[in-house]
Amino acid sequence: MQIPEVLIVESEHRPGSLGRILTAIGECGVVIDHLTAVSRNQDKTVWEITIEIDPGTSPLLEARLASLPNARLIGKSDRVFDRHRGGKIEMVAKVPLDSLQQFRDLYTPGVARVCLAIEKNPEALWDYTNYGNTVAIVTNGTAILGLGAIGAQAGLPVMEGKSMIYSRMVGISGIPILLHETDPLRIIDQVTAIADSFAAIHLEDISAPACFEITEGLADRLAKPVLHDDQQGTAVVALAALLSATRGLHQDLHEAVIGQIGLGAAGIGISRLVLRYGVRELWGADRRPEALSGLAALGGHPAKISELMQAADIVIMTTGVKNLVTRDLIRPGQLIFALSNPEPEISAREALEAGARFAADGRSVNNALGFPGLFRGALDARVPRFTDAMFLAAANRLAELTPPGEILPDVLNPAVHAAVAEAVGLAARSGGEGATAQA
Repeated sequence: MQIPEVLIVESEHRPGSLGRILTAIGECGVVIDHLTAVSRNQDKTVWEITIEIDPGTSPLLEARLASLPNARLIGKSDRVFDRHRGGKIEMVAKVPLDSLQQFRDLYTPGVARVCLAIEKNPEALWDYTNYGNTVAIVTNGTAILGLGAIGAQAGLPVMEGKSMIYSRMVGISGIPILLHETDPLRIIDQVTAIADSFAAIHLEDISAPACFEITEGLADRLAKPVLHDDQQGTAVVALAALLSATRGLHQDLHEAVIGQIGLGAAGIGISRLVLRYGVRELWGADRRPEALSGLAALGGHPAKISELMQAADIVIMTTGVKNLVTRDLIRPGQLIFALSNPEPEISAREALEAGARFAADGRSVNNALGFPGLFRGALDARVPRFTDAMFLAAANRLAELTPPGEILPDVLNPAVHAAVAEAVGLAARSGGEGATAQA
């Protein structure tokens, strides 16, 4: 796996000096992402060189730089760890507290009047607290990214990342909740017990099949939106990517044969939503018989990977297994979406070289484009649950916002998330299920 690293290199300030350094890095098979001159004096320049490197290559690169007569490696740092140090989120006050009068109004004795107002009218909770702007991000750490069951605390950096995105993109306070529990019924009980603190529940990185029971159980028990991001959130963004890609290629998604490899939370979520959209034929492959039975119950066609690759016009992969699909399985003209993170089932470059008409991986199809707008729209509409109409509206709006030549819009554009929230809110208020969407 390639990781970002920053090298601090001092070089002689003379013609060709930097070129020799960059050549040495390239000869080690390392990609240079960014180059900045940090300082310069009469005869020395200090460079900050950002690279993507396999950890096993670091000793070779350091030795190669040490062999150069014109350069000296001063230091290096891991950009990812540097940016996570101290955590990514914090809870802060929204209003000033710099006078005794403010203290008395905001806390005691003034707060008692607000408490009594909420007791009399529970809807006032939305007006006089941050309740309607607060989402629980719940995980038990059993399916963190493509890393597996590494534990809830090891998954906390992911939950903080979700919270950060909520805050920056749609102004929601996402609160990580870590559960040391794997039994679905106990998780349902635990989340229900704390649910009064939150206007909605965001389930994250909970493994299949338990995630299905937990999501359905909480949605039935709580009168508030519940979404499992690995299922519905991933499905929304995947469908948006399918819409963008097929529209750009002038292909009718309704008529295409879809192949879904991997029928865990993401795979079943995607399968369910594309069938709800109106795709007429969907094949699915998984090593677990119960997963294939679940696909058949949705209306899909269980198959082996080799059979699926021969039949499908569009192939979606969500297995978490690096290099699962080899070039010889790619059929010329196929559309390939290898969405596992951090490593795909086949790289986009390899798929295209093998004859695919289009290829994308999980770095370009990220569910961070889905959950902020989904929850913002649901909270703004104050609806008790998510519906398929809301998911389809979000996918269609994302596809509409995608610039020509791109597969999805910019994940860091707040206007995109606001537009998705608006579409979700309109679908929520309409009350219809919206079984299909127009291509």
